[in-house]
Amino acid sequence: QLQASGGGLVQAGGSLTLSCAASGRTFSSYAMGWFRQAPGKEREFVAVVSWSPGSSYYADSVKGRFTISRDNAKNTVYLQINSLKPEDTAVYYCAARVHYALDRTKPDTYDYWGQGTLVTVSS
Repeated sequence: QLQASGGGLVQAGGSLTLSCAASGRTFSSYAMGWFRQAPGKEREFVAVVSWSPGSSYYADSVKGRFTISRDNAKNTVYLQINSLKPEDTAVYYCAARVHYALDRTKPDTYDYWGQGTLVTVSS
């Protein structure tokens, strides 16, 4: 129901835009988040946007470089990634949950997950 795309191999300092398209149901009333998981590491919160796109929240490690947005008419959420660093290399997952704020950084509070898209940043 959530399909992430847009990953790829990028040089450090470059940019990417990840997309997460929803199908099968409307996610316009859900908060949408992005997580990432690097090899050998736990899944890490990246960003979340409220169902009404006015509110967003970021992990400190990506603040200022990543921008989350959504287009409810297209049932799609985006993650614009700028100034990529090798440590951003990971599989990026989109996820959806009902509530925006409470425990928003915890993966197990999200109800729906996409399959992930791989971002590799070369130095």
